[in-house]
Amino acid sequence: MSPQKRFLNLFAYTGTASVYAIKGGAAKCRSVDSSNTYLAWMEANFRRNGINIDRHPRIRGDVMEWLRVDDDKYDLVFCDPPTHSVSTDRRTFNVQADHVDLLRAIHRVLKPGGSVVFSNNFRKFKLSESDLSKIYQIKEITQKTIPRDFQRTMSIHRCWLLNSFDAE
Repeated sequence: MSPQKRFLNLFAYTGTASVYAIKGGAAKCRSVDSSNTYLAWMEANFRRNGINIDRHPRIRGDVMEWLRVDDDKYDLVFCDPPTHSVSTDRRTFNVQADHVDLLRAIHRVLKPGGSVVFSNNFRKFKLSESDLSKIYQIKEITQKTIPRDFQRTMSIHRCWLLNSFDAE
């Protein structure tokens, strides 16, 4: 999905999705995570894969705060938030309670007609389609994203493709 796209990886962890997007032809990639440990690991993964780390920024920051101030636009966003987290300033994030606000904030930085791959591993998660169906066309793609090793345990995560209704 990434050739010639401006790609944004939120809650980027070790940067695996960023590596795949860049190796798949992404024109530009930004990766955001709040952990210095994960950002260092991501940099090592970029270097191992021959990726120019200056061309594809890794940003340390709280994803929700960063989305409020980012003024760039992206064609494709990958977002795999934690089930629950507490930032260093004691702000909490809960994927079930906060996913609508998160996906609305992502929509603000999404180019018209852009796409979001949204995944999480909270087994009881329910996507609030009624709150999001005004801005996204929503398709669950979990089945396509389960590795063969986990076919017996389909509940390891859920995944959706959300396409913005905005057209250029």
